[in-house]
Amino acid sequence: MDRHVGRRVQAKRVELGYSQGELGQALGLTFQQIQKYEKGANRIAASRLWAIAAVFKVEIGYFFEGLDTDGEGAPLDPPGRFPTTRATVEIAGLTRRLSLQRQKLVVDLMRDFLSRPAPGEDADLSDAAVPRTDAAETAAPPRQD
Repeated sequence: MDRHVGRRVQAKRVELGYSQGELGQALGLTFQQIQKYEKGANRIAASRLWAIAAVFKVEIGYFFEGLDTDGEGAPLDPPGRFPTTRATVEIAGLTRRLSLQRQKLVVDLMRDFLSRPAPGEDADLSDAAVPRTDAAETAAPPRQD
């Protein structure tokens, strides 16, 4: 549960564009303490979670959304659930700021990345055959600057 709450803190912090240091400063903490909260290494006290919710302007329940338990308080990750990492949260946040046409170009670029191995990666990419949508046909070609 502590890791789930920590991941939700991190996701909202990144979404709002705060650094760990900026959030720490707003709460009177060091960035190292924010790191420990986000990793679930340190439990966030209720009063501290309340303060974080106030900084983020969210309800306290936000941090518990999506938390399923096995009856003993341990979170379950359902199969197929999208993994939350700093990179995926940042990608999602940045994508929302793009026009629809640019979002489609980003999707095409990601599919292109999946279709071939990067240097040092195995050539066998099980998700390489990601079907293309009609986005490629409707989006403008990338600029050649």
